Amino acid sequence: MAAPLKAVDGNADLQVLMSDLAARARAAARVLALAPPEQKNRALEAMERAIRSNAAAILAANAEDVADAKASGTMIASFIDRLTLTPVRIESMAEGIGIVRGIADPIGIVTESWQRPNGMTIERVRVPLGVVGVIFESRPNVAADAGVLCLKSGNAVILRGGSDSFRSCRAIHERLVQGLREAGLPEAAITLVPTRDRAAVGMMLSGLNGAIDVIVPRGGKSLVARVEQEARVPVFAHLEGVNHVYIDASADLAMAKSIVLNAKMRRTGVCGAAETLLVDRAVAAKSLKPLVEMLIEAGCEVRGDDAVQKTDARVKPASEDDWDTEYLDAIIAAKVVDGVDGAIAHIQNHGSHHTDAIVSADEAAAKKFLSEVDSAIVLHNASTQFADGGEFGFGAEIGIATGRFHARGPVGAEQLTSFKYRVHGTGQTRP
Repeated sequence: MAAPLKAVDGNADLQVLMSDLAARARAAARVLALAPPEQKNRALEAMERAIRSNAAAILAANAEDVADAKASGTMIASFIDRLTLTPVRIESMAEGIGIVRGIADPIGIVTESWQRPNGMTIERVRVPLGVVGVIFESRPNVAADAGVLCLKSGNAVILRGGSDSFRSCRAIHERLVQGLREAGLPEAAITLVPTRDRAAVGMMLSGLNGAIDVIVPRGGKSLVARVEQEARVPVFAHLEGVNHVYIDASADLAMAKSIVLNAKMRRTGVCGAAETLLVDRAVAAKSLKPLVEMLIEAGCEVRGDDAVQKTDARVKPASEDDWDTEYLDAIIAAKVVDGVDGAIAHIQNHGSHHTDAIVSADEAAAKKFLSEVDSAIVLHNASTQFADGGEFGFGAEIGIATGRFHARGPVGAEQLTSFKYRVHGTGQTRP
């Protein structure tokens, strides 16, 4: 067994540490690429068991992180919520591992096969990406989600969590390594960068001399901006969630209220939370006031255009910046638009291609919205909070990809694969 990586506190040893970490991960990736599904599933079963049996230790580590974050006095409520683990959230983490274990192994699947006129047979088969680098901020459960999805898809992963969740991630990572060890897989298959030093992020973005094949950022604007500027390897873009709920003229008001309240207030700090409410002008006189009053009474600040402000004196004026803001808080921007075309135009100008929903009883309007809104996830008569890999049946997600290349929407095990061509001949030569 290789000696464990040691934590470092300064830059002097950081380059050596990261180079060693990268070499181990690369070697582990070669083993995982050939590991049988049964062995990977044994590791996942052991991880699920270890998370549950060590819940108290994980909660204790998380309590220290949360206490430090609160003591700093600079962290907003939504940040604290994302950082905080509870018994329910740990159980959800374990259940997610079980779901990942139960899905079909994506590696080695022949997705297409055809025969050429010369008799050769060509197959396209799924293969792992190699080494995935995941850079995330406050949510410690990302360590488990990313670790188990990469394992299932035959990839090694290098995790660099946020400094605020350092103890929590370390406690979770110990249980993932325990599962790898029990299944006889290399411990470096899931590696946690053992330092808070921000310079480690820059080294990962450089690709660690070709060791990292793809970067997945999970965090706010500043992290994403840095990744986009500095990354020297491909990136699964995860932009902010400026998500919209559009209430069509035909929408059932009770359904609209239920969906809007859930989309905004279930958890305000997640990327699937709704940030803008759009209401069809044709139904504004009937539906706008009940929706606004409901949100305000639920503790949500509403910032609206002139029409929205007239419905309730508590509505604050919306600025131009509000239409482009991911609040991650109990704040929503609201606007009256001219039908489904007006909603689509607004989303095109101000959306982030993440998740957008329409509430409508008009199938034609719904079809138009779902076809023309260029977002990774579009929903009809359902809350934007379903933007989650677990809710898609993936067990977990490594992120929501908002770009257009390779993967889009929740990134699960299947999306963490590439492909190669296998060609079977009988002695053919090219003339």
